[in-house]
Amino acid sequence: MTDTEAPTIDRKLLIEGLGKGLRVIEAFSDDRPRMTATEAGAHAGLTRTAARRYLLSLVHYGYAATDGKYYWLLPRVLRLGQAFLDGARIPRLVQPFIQRASMQCGETLNVGSLDGHEVVYLARSNAPRMVSIGFHPGARVPAHVVAQGFSILSTYDDAALDAWIASHDFASFTGSTPVDPVEFRDSVVAARTLGYWHADQYLNFGLCGLAVALKDRKGRCQYALSVTAQRQMYPDDQLVSKLLPVLREVAEALRPVL
Repeated sequence: MTDTEAPTIDRKLLIEGLGKGLRVIEAFSDDRPRMTATEAGAHAGLTRTAARRYLLSLVHYGYAATDGKYYWLLPRVLRLGQAFLDGARIPRLVQPFIQRASMQCGETLNVGSLDGHEVVYLARSNAPRMVSIGFHPGARVPAHVVAQGFSILSTYDDAALDAWIASHDFASFTGSTPVDPVEFRDSVVAARTLGYWHADQYLNFGLCGLAVALKDRKGRCQYALSVTAQRQMYPDDQLVSKLLPVLREVAEALRPVL
């Protein structure tokens, strides 16, 4: 069983309240940093009364705060994600590989995975420069605006890809953000053929990214490897010509151990 595959569990053995509490935590986001019990309930699929009880429990245990009407999460919630980063196998496994490659190419490398409709970053090489760019472990980004999203989705079969696209929110961040589902699908299919994807200013002006899928010995893909760089440092196709060989070398080295 791989890290992301869940075993089949008899529902009679589950604690439904735990799942509902986690849904309440997940209801908070950049767009919803503060919510009333009614709002939290609506986004978590719970009644106002149930949501309020979960919110008050989070307040009691130090994971949230309230002014009597609105609720918001506290930094203690970060312990939940940090526990994964500290104990998970993949971040520790890939770190020496990406660190070595980072020193070789002079850029920061990331490893991430697709969680629903977001890429979540799991590992990052230490900065080879005084000032570096890229995503820190734990960062979550809409999958359609980063190269890792294209690379991982390129390993999906057509039916799975179409289902993912049909339920995705193609929000725009720059004039270059891919927001048309048909064009996005064409790009993912192109990434499948190329074996990589180059994202040019999809999320931030002046930044571009390059990613390859990380496949295990059986050809399955759960992760991607990427580099984010300043566009002006790699004009034309230099990002691909200079850094793609580095990414592919790391991907090939990791394949036997994933």
